[in-house]
This record gives sequence, structure tokens and C-alpha cells, in this order.
Amino acid sequence: MKKHSLYIVLLLALVCQGCGFYSFTGASIPAEAKTVSVQYFPNQAQLINPALSNDFTTALRDAMMNQTSLDMVESSGDLAFEGEITDYRTTPVAITSEQTAALNRLTITVNVRFVNLFDETKNFETKFTHYEDYPSDQELNSVQEALTGTIIEALVEDIFNKALVNW
Repeated sequence: MKKHSLYIVLLLALVCQGCGFYSFTGASIPAEAKTVSVQYFPNQAQLINPALSNDFTTALRDAMMNQTSLDMVESSGDLAFEGEITDYRTTPVAITSEQTAALNRLTITVNVRFVNLFDETKNFETKFTHYEDYPSDQELNSVQEALTGTIIEALVEDIFNKALVNW
């Protein structure tokens, strides 16, 4: 029985080693990758939310640290993210019969460049966009923090998935 258990453990070790690193988040990371870097994402949108760059960059860094076993480095990681916030806007989306907006939409777009030093086929430059709607009787300033938090969370999930889950 002991010998049988040893064979199973060895077989599992070989299978896992051959597949590279796999985490329970679904991330598939090359076994050689040890570090990740996330550069600061400056806000280049016409409308500026002063906290957005810092909030987005921190959220992306936190996701990499919490969902992978990679070490965060300042620059030139084995897996590297950089880019900029290119759009931050609010627009009316549901017009009433009185020609006023019933809903407004806050949209954030981020341009991301990803480099995987061990597999160049995984490199990409892509724009990610998400939005949240809010009632037009509310001022953006009163709902902005909650909306941007929700949008940032969705953007980070999409970026993580494209870079490390290969969707």
C-alpha cells in the first residue's frame, strides 16, 4: 500500500511539473516565471478623476500578489504590465419622454501592454472597457467612488484573465 501511494505522489508531481504552474484561480503561469511588475497607469483621459490612476494600479498589483505566487518587482518582471487610462466619461443612456436622461453611464477604458518573457505568443496590447449605470438624479460625485471601485474590479479581472488564464 505504501508503495502504491508513493507511485501516485510521484505521478502527480510529474504531471504538475509538466504543466507549469497552475493556481486555484485558474491562472496558468510558466514555471520559469518568478516575478511580476505592474507599472503606474497614468490617467490620459480628458476627464480626470484624481484617484483613478492610483486606485487602478494598486488594484492590479494586489490581484497579481493575491492570486499568484509571483514576487512583485518595480520593473522588468518576468510578466510585466504597463499602460494608461485612456477614457473616463459619463454619458446619458436612458432618455425619458421629456428628453431627459433617466440613467447615466460611467465608462472607464484602460490600454494595457502585457509582456511574458517566457512565451511571446502571450504578449498583447489591448484596450479594456467597463461601465456602470447610475440614476441621473444622483450627482457623479456622490456615486463616483462606488462606481469606479466596481469598474476597476471588473477591469482587473478581465486583464488577469487575458494575461494569465488565456481566455
